[in-house]
Amino acid sequence: MQDIHKGVWQMGLAMLISGSIGAFVLLSGLPVTDVVFWRCAIGAVTLLAFIRIGNKPFSTLTRTALALAVIGGVALVVNWLLLFAAYTRISIGLSTVVYNTQPFMLVMMGMFLGERVTLVKWGWLLLAFTGVVILLSSELTGGHNAEWLTGIGLALGAAFFYALTAIITRKLSSVTPQHIAFIQVLVGVVMLLPMAHMPTFSGNFPWPILLTLGVVHTGIMYQLLYSAIQKLPTPITGSLSFIYPVVAILVDNLVFGHSLNLTQLAGGALILFAAAGNNLGWGEKKPRECGVDIKTVD
Repeated sequence: MQDIHKGVWQMGLAMLISGSIGAFVLLSGLPVTDVVFWRCAIGAVTLLAFIRIGNKPFSTLTRTALALAVIGGVALVVNWLLLFAAYTRISIGLSTVVYNTQPFMLVMMGMFLGERVTLVKWGWLLLAFTGVVILLSSELTGGHNAEWLTGIGLALGAAFFYALTAIITRKLSSVTPQHIAFIQVLVGVVMLLPMAHMPTFSGNFPWPILLTLGVVHTGIMYQLLYSAIQKLPTPITGSLSFIYPVVAILVDNLVFGHSLNLTQLAGGALILFAAAGNNLGWGEKKPRECGVDIKTVD
């Protein structure tokens, strides 16, 4: 039970941090491959520093565990590339709506692996997704040209690869989150090095933005995220992920001046209500208690 509570706050904080990623990506003004490369490179250095400071010996990896970590790294990097590319073709808001189909993909993958999901939890997830659609409903109007369809496809692909990364991470419970993240960003460095453009070290290169993406959005955020994923059942992980679009809209307002209307505020409230209902087990049948606080999590 203590692990569940810790996982909830870790996941929540990770989603709060991740809500500003889209703004930083666009403000950098760099090609997507360069942004992801430097995020991986700076993130790798940050994670290694955290590992050394914590005096945590590197986990002993079997061939299977190493292979899973590498595959997870490939999936993670592809997820970033597709999502960041979607930001350049459609709005951050619409990208966020489509990207938030990933909890459903995550639940479906979990079911394929034998996890049981109750109808009540399905209901909370559906309610949360409805809130996302309401929150960003103004983004869903307009012409559907080829660029729009490409952006939608990129965001859907990003959602799939995020869910795949999450499922793989759950299978690496014997490996510490810092080591998982470190291996995966190293995979990203190797993947993207041939495509990355080296900086000119001029005053125009966005080092502050890249350092923030590497240190905060990668080193710190992914430690929190992976640790939470290993502690929480798939439905709770999926539900908490809906915090991300709320934060993304708030950051969008602060950075780009996009105001929130009543419809968007209503959608945000619905998302948080659904997340609370899922995490607190509202509507679920609880077992009889025998002197201790028992909560069943599917």
